[in-house]
Amino acid sequence: MSTNNPLIGIIMGSKSDLPVMQDAINVLKHLNVPFEVSVVSAHRTPQRMFDYANAAAERGLKVIIAGAGGAAHLPGMVASITHLPVIGVPVKSSNSIDGWDSILSILQMPNGIPVATVALNAAKNAGILAAQMVAIADPNVAEKLIAFKADLKEKVEESAAEVENTNF
Repeated sequence: MSTNNPLIGIIMGSKSDLPVMQDAINVLKHLNVPFEVSVVSAHRTPQRMFDYANAAAERGLKVIIAGAGGAAHLPGMVASITHLPVIGVPVKSSNSIDGWDSILSILQMPNGIPVATVALNAAKNAGILAAQMVAIADPNVAEKLIAFKADLKEKVEESAAEVENTNF
């Protein structure tokens, strides 16, 4: 799936990661930030990964969100190839050790190859963070993020009022 002139690339190690990565897709759709989605395995399709990372900036991408489970090398390997910021989403996969293998594989990058890492299965936060990065140079995206965060605040205020007015 691809939108016109995508700004954010969302990649994952396998199609089984899509239910988690769907949260990033949903938030970018909500914010109307153009994105593309693909499956790129660091282990099974290394040439595809190299080609994707090498061409990403030329194609206009500004940020890459990379989700992976298990050994989770995809975010770090992509970050080693491109100068674009990479946000890693550790995915708790069926072969995972409670997700810790994915978290540590993405989090523990060597100096010089940073990967911004969100919490386990937190693709929504990855989508928001990617949009925030794009918003630095795009006032339209910034406005949408301001409205998004105001909506979050309003929901918490409503919840607070509901709880405070409950007769325990």
